[in-house]
Amino acid sequence: MKLKEIHELAVKMGMEKDPRGKEEIERILAANRDKYEKLPEKEKKFFDLESMENPFPDSRILVGDPETEVRCALVGIDMEVPEVLLADRLREKGEPVDLIISHHPEGRGLVNLDKVMALQADEWYRHGVPINVGEALIGKRMQEIYRAFLPRNHERALDAARLLGIPFMSMHTVADNQVHSYLGELFEKRKPRTVGDVVDILLEIPEYQASAASQAGPVVIVGKKENRAGKVMVDMTGGTEGPQEVLEKLAAAGVGTIVAMHYSEKHREEAEKQKINVIIAGHIVSDSLGMNLILDKLEERGVRIIPVSGLVRVSRAAAPRRRPRAKR
Repeated sequence: MKLKEIHELAVKMGMEKDPRGKEEIERILAANRDKYEKLPEKEKKFFDLESMENPFPDSRILVGDPETEVRCALVGIDMEVPEVLLADRLREKGEPVDLIISHHPEGRGLVNLDKVMALQADEWYRHGVPINVGEALIGKRMQEIYRAFLPRNHERALDAARLLGIPFMSMHTVADNQVHSYLGELFEKRKPRTVGDVVDILLEIPEYQASAASQAGPVVIVGKKENRAGKVMVDMTGGTEGPQEVLEKLAAAGVGTIVAMHYSEKHREEAEKQKINVIIAGHIVSDSLGMNLILDKLEERGVRIIPVSGLVRVSRAAAPRRRPRAKR
């Protein structure tokens, strides 16, 4: 596959599983195109042109020629300078590493992480929180995250990749949308009665079995396994943690249990106050499940995956497609 084909496939899959729905995504892309057209000419060169076709600013090709043919990719959750050096070392040892894929974004993908957080309001709306309330709450939190990430050394890993001539891309919200949808549909189908039932369902999934075996499996941090689960909400996409104030609104809307990747202590305390059960499924392992659902599609198209940096690789891929033999 070409690098651009990998990226296009990831974005397509991300849009298909996005909580905002196709109509809202089209509206967002149209708004970005309109914004670009209205900019003064001197400002257009600074505009994020891809935002007119790709609604995920944290999922991008960050280094390399989009026409690059990719046979093998080194893939991990956090791909920074050590992992870039590892890719180069593997090349020296004969591994044809054509691409580095990081789940967590670097460069401009990290700078713009706050922009994907808006989709959280749409997810809360699906669970009963008025959209005007959700947008007001997430807007403030987005500004907090923007200020938090602004001072970081965003280009560090990418500079190393450029010097070593290794293409580098990120798949963040596109992958988070996969695990968010996968678990949401699973719980909707299975309708777990208790919090313990939710944990048991998670432990049927190979990725969570692997994390449990390494003592980092799903854990109940608010409530008890014997508690009734009530309405289960999966909280696994939208950049990073939303505002803790939304928990009161979710409780009022009838959410009984939240399944999340991670929770701050302040969020845990607020959930306890609102009597919402909280299960931490695991951060890196949940990221792995989301990535795996995309990586399977690459594998089916003949791209070899080398997992690293915490990626729990479980393949559900069908047999790789074979190129037709040339006629003699």
